Amino acid sequence: MAEPVSIPVLVAVIAVGLAGVHLAAGRLHLRSISRSVWLSGAGGVSVAYVFVHVLPELEERQHAFGGVVGFLEHHVYLLALAGFTAFYGLEQVARRSSDRRDREVAGAETTTSAGVFWLHVGSFAAYNALVGYLLVHREESGLASLGFFAVAMALHFAVNDYGLRDHHREAYDRVGRYLLAGGVLAGTAVGWTTTVGAALVSGLFGFLAGGIVLNVVKEELPEERQSNVWAFGVGSAVYAALLLFV
Repeated sequence: MAEPVSIPVLVAVIAVGLAGVHLAAGRLHLRSISRSVWLSGAGGVSVAYVFVHVLPELEERQHAFGGVVGFLEHHVYLLALAGFTAFYGLEQVARRSSDRRDREVAGAETTTSAGVFWLHVGSFAAYNALVGYLLVHREESGLASLGFFAVAMALHFAVNDYGLRDHHREAYDRVGRYLLAGGVLAGTAVGWTTTVGAALVSGLFGFLAGGIVLNVVKEELPEERQSNVWAFGVGSAVYAALLLFV
């Protein structure tokens, strides 16, 4: 009988697959499937993962983080708020730069200034590195946890990829997507070579949770997105059911 595939090997395969999302997403012509359906469904899955899996797990692990900053009763959730706020700020910077550049430079390679492009894409590369790191240091061990994390992050990356390509256009295809793919692999490599305490893992998950919620919401709420509430609802409901009952 063949030996079962080890967790480290699966982590390596998943890390490469997550990096591949950014490399391949622009070539899949998903707009022909209907942007509103697939993106809204993917967003629903990402949000379900945060609210049904990540946040309850963080609640159980408050005590690990509390020993470090015990004067804050809801410290992990404050880190989630910090993640939400940080990526909200990045989105506003990108939008304002995009609006200004549309008025000033017709047909530009990117809709944002060079500085904003590097800040925006660099921040998401660091975000992806965090995902890669947590791929190794998850809150829960085991194949089920790894599988749910991988699926949720793959769909979440597809949502992020769409938004970043919309902002940065040719510059994202030429440079940005490779930086984001490299971020995942770099974070996974660091995770394999670095061991951290439960407090830091909980804090990183909290920050990531806030970032996921903001990055999904910003793609769903604007009127011009033509989001599909049914696809979002089905995606979140189905994935929540899987998380609860599988």
